[in-house]
Amino acid sequence: MPKIGMEPIRKAALVNATIVEIGRAGNLDVTVSQIAKRAGMSSALAHHYFGSKEDMFLAAMRHVLAIYGAEVRGALSVANGHKGRLQALVQASFSAASFRREVVGAWLTFYVMAQTLPEAKRLLNIYQGRIRTNLCHDLRPLVGARAPRVADALAALIDGVYLRQIVQTSPDARKQAISLVLSVLDNEIQQGPV
Repeated sequence: MPKIGMEPIRKAALVNATIVEIGRAGNLDVTVSQIAKRAGMSSALAHHYFGSKEDMFLAAMRHVLAIYGAEVRGALSVANGHKGRLQALVQASFSAASFRREVVGAWLTFYVMAQTLPEAKRLLNIYQGRIRTNLCHDLRPLVGARAPRVADALAALIDGVYLRQIVQTSPDARKQAISLVLSVLDNEIQQGPV
């Protein structure tokens, strides 16, 4: 007889194990058996809860995105003014949690999966839409009609700098990433509305 209330616990264990295994491997070349073993359960049980490795990975990426979203909301809630909110969003985008090896592996795999898996592409579009919306909201009062273009550039810069910085071995990679994006943000704000 199944234990009542175990499903959410087991699903969470599988999600965490998926993130760790993908981070360890650096790609999606991991098996359900490896993920299940790390989670302390059988691969049959893992398939019961998620159906496929891709479904496990998508659940893991939803978890990563939920943590990222919580970090952004937390940073925005204590920020002052439009520029302060923009700076907080940039800093949250380069949080220490985002630079953990397993999270980096999840993000890299996510971008690759989004090329062929419709649900991954949908999640990526949601992430990109939210970051653009947050940026536009606080850019409009500062740069006027240029806000959508500047938001697109900043969002692309955040993603690009993240991908570039994660392959560096420098302990200051996060700080360098934040500094670079904030300097571009400051230049755009100094130009003002056009």
